[in-house]
Amino acid sequence: MNIERLVTMANDIATFFEVEPDHELAVSSVRDHLKRFWDPVMRRQLKVHLGAGGEGLLPLAREAVAGLDVPPADAG
Repeated sequence: MNIERLVTMANDIATFFEVEPDHELAVSSVRDHLKRFWDPVMRRQLKVHLGAGGEGLLPLAREAVAGLDVPPADAG
């Protein structure tokens, strides 16, 4: 999937949880959403994008993706 689209989607999720007063809960909520509803390939692409600088990601999305565990590409 196009990385710009993934960034937009991740930012939309982060924006939804931005109103949560507990910052750690907001971060974990974004991360949990990515784990539950995103394909591993999409999560891996976003994690790689963050490793390359994460251009366009909102701070909350960056934090959530940074703590995201993704399986290796060959984990079938």
